[in-house]
Amino acid sequence: MLRISKTHSMTALCSRNLRTTAAVCQRVPMSKFDPETDVRENFARLQSNVDIVKSRLRRPLTLSEKIVYGHLDEPETADIVRGESYLRLRPDRVAMQDATAQMAMLQFISSGLPRVAVPSTIHCDHLIEAQLGGEADLNRAKDINKEVYNFLSTAGAKYGAGFWRPGSGIIHQIILENYAYPGIMLIGTDSHTVNGGGLGGVFVGVGGADAVDVMADIPWELKCPKVIGVHLTGSISAWTSPKDVILRVADILTVKGGTGAIVEYFGDGVESLSCTGMGTICNMGAEIGATTSIFPYNERMARYLVATERGGIAEVSEKYKHLLQSDEGAEYDEVIEINLSELKPLINGPFTPDLCTPVSEIGARAEAEGWPTEVKVGLIGSCTNSSYEDMTRSASIARQALSKGLKFKSLFTITPGSEQIRATIARDGIDKPLQDIGGLCSLTHVDPVSDNGTGPTLRRTRRTPSLHPTTVTSLAATTLTLTPTDSSLPQRSPLRWLLQERSSSTLRQIIFWTVRVTSSCWTHLTEMSCPLTASTQDKTHTSHPQQTAAIYQWTLTLNPTVSSS
Repeated sequence: MLRISKTHSMTALCSRNLRTTAAVCQRVPMSKFDPETDVRENFARLQSNVDIVKSRLRRPLTLSEKIVYGHLDEPETADIVRGESYLRLRPDRVAMQDATAQMAMLQFISSGLPRVAVPSTIHCDHLIEAQLGGEADLNRAKDINKEVYNFLSTAGAKYGAGFWRPGSGIIHQIILENYAYPGIMLIGTDSHTVNGGGLGGVFVGVGGADAVDVMADIPWELKCPKVIGVHLTGSISAWTSPKDVILRVADILTVKGGTGAIVEYFGDGVESLSCTGMGTICNMGAEIGATTSIFPYNERMARYLVATERGGIAEVSEKYKHLLQSDEGAEYDEVIEINLSELKPLINGPFTPDLCTPVSEIGARAEAEGWPTEVKVGLIGSCTNSSYEDMTRSASIARQALSKGLKFKSLFTITPGSEQIRATIARDGIDKPLQDIGGLCSLTHVDPVSDNGTGPTLRRTRRTPSLHPTTVTSLAATTLTLTPTDSSLPQRSPLRWLLQERSSSTLRQIIFWTVRVTSSCWTHLTEMSCPLTASTQDKTHTSHPQQTAAIYQWTLTLNPTVSSS
């Protein structure tokens, strides 16, 4: 009996030890597609490098400095002078779109290396031309670019690069949903790779040669960036959106004002911005020439990570939160002050993205400048405005217009940023009012202003006025002379009415439930989103149940099964 008891006791002890060892050794992968990676190792290396740099510089560091210097190849000896020295860095990931990935993969193959040195992905979105909409464009692209897609998929499989098939989504949205996380350094062969800064990492657009260097385990060179701080106070509400923040920054800095610098946002006002809204702000930082843009880690990012099945990364990020915020007393090369409570809806353009005009004044200015006032085309989508939040806010305007008998006068296209977003808006009925009012919903998830690569995309974007989706949706039914924030609109009866825009602050909490998506992209469990409750201050909106497809969720308890009617 004694022997059996000892054996049983030892077995129990070993079992406990094994469980403890398994818990300690359990990885926290960089993404669900990279199970062999562990973000804890990345954060530990980041911490070590930052400690070394701090001991050398003997001064507080900004957030962007921590992440950039934390990825130095040789932090002990690196020459660090803002705007002057060149840094040798070790990025964590590489992402390539299908137009630039072709040459990059050919160059990598010529290196003779068996596999990429860092996690890398190829995204098929740029070679899809938006012409007819939906499956027609996708099938046409698959036929025309069959040889390219076959090469990229087989090369990716052989050399260890992930491959996202055509139709899976826009590269930047896919990265945000799957690969971006606080503290990461990712380079991508597209100028709007900077979109990922909305999740607290350093994301930089580069050329194919730079991507090849990193995939071949060669340090990447970057001129030590200056740091421009944007201090946000107050909170956005009503018609004002996160996009108005970057439109104002572009107005202040112009298209060249961010060159050679990282734009770093901070202040209490950050808390009123959604995670995808912060992504939009960072995305358009490319239009002012910035190296990249970044936001400090906060609760919004944590929620987004948990919602997209990356709760482990959120826990690790919380542990290293001191690395994901600026040090007290950190100095910037320039500081811009923006009070979000005073910020008004803006339109930037035409001809250049730093030509800023308040929406309330655009009609008069267009007539004075001789600009056309008839709106020909409206677009909700691209890599800048294709999130679930963008779609729901646009749908709220469309529902109001439909209830008054209005339809779009112009061509109006809707391109969700990814298959995840498309499936979500379809599930929640968000796409129906946008289609009923005359919009064309594309299922191809492409940047509809792109030709064959980032060059044409950028050129066309710079000739097109830039504004928030709700304003686009409003103007698509009228002309530039309308002021959506305070102009009354006609309906079939003699009565007139005002558009009502729900406050961004109502999106203060987002919850997700799991839905299986099977499409031409990766097949896996993804998390779908829907807005939750309004706060007490937003109760004035509850008298307009037609405003949004998610308005049935204004009550404090979410009921996903209730109909949007």
